[in-house]
Amino acid sequence: MAGPDLDPEQLDRYSRHIIMDEVGPEGQASLLDAAVLVVGAGGLGSPVLQYLAAAGVGTIGIADHDTVERSNLQRQVVHGDSDVGRPKVDSAAEFVRELNPDVTVEPHDVAVSPETVADLVAGYDFVVDASDNFPTRFLINDYCTLAGVPFVHGAIYRFEGQVTAFTGDGPCYRCLFPEAPPEGAVPDCATTGVLGVLPGTVGAIQATETVKQFVGVGESLDGRMVVYDAADMTFEEVAVRPNPECPVCGDDPIDSVDEVEYSESCAVPAD
Repeated sequence: MAGPDLDPEQLDRYSRHIIMDEVGPEGQASLLDAAVLVVGAGGLGSPVLQYLAAAGVGTIGIADHDTVERSNLQRQVVHGDSDVGRPKVDSAAEFVRELNPDVTVEPHDVAVSPETVADLVAGYDFVVDASDNFPTRFLINDYCTLAGVPFVHGAIYRFEGQVTAFTGDGPCYRCLFPEAPPEGAVPDCATTGVLGVLPGTVGAIQATETVKQFVGVGESLDGRMVVYDAADMTFEEVAVRPNPECPVCGDDPIDSVDEVEYSESCAVPAD
């Protein structure tokens, strides 16, 4: 760790953290020494990036292979109208650098795939799954679980969102969802729409779980999923229990993500 010595500008910038007994200069130093990979610079990734940068996470990687479209701007708040057509990693990185010069930003304009995931995750302490599709979600779960890298998952749909964390020896995403739903069973945002403010709430919870991980305060969402309904303004908690037969974190796990075909059901093939 870099140590609790902070310069005068940092003492000013992070003063509201430092005066908290639960954070203090040591906790802020841990954040400054942290390296987090955010997968997705869209609706969820935008608030995650905003709050991790503001909190002083020292190194933030951004992985996204998409470009900004005007229809994104209703919810993807790290991009502006002048960014339409730009790679999302470029406009997101620019936003983070402007928000906090303490942060080292590492843009990764590549698709997350079985061929790229190891290089993308290497060197990061924590991963935020802010992706918008099932193949990426299952791939992040499988790789991070097998590699022992903690991560937090979030997803949104119309008025609803969900967040859970996987930070230790507990269950993994496949314990809750063994495989992806059939194609077309869960329409995407382009088909059904999404409330623009919804990812702000869900992404902020993901960022909270990330900050807590490095500060070492509170209880994580490991083993629990929070389900948020913005229309009714309700939060429900669902238990996520380990599955001994899970092919990724169970008693007889796979050896590598190379054993899985990340398309259609994303199911782990039986032996």
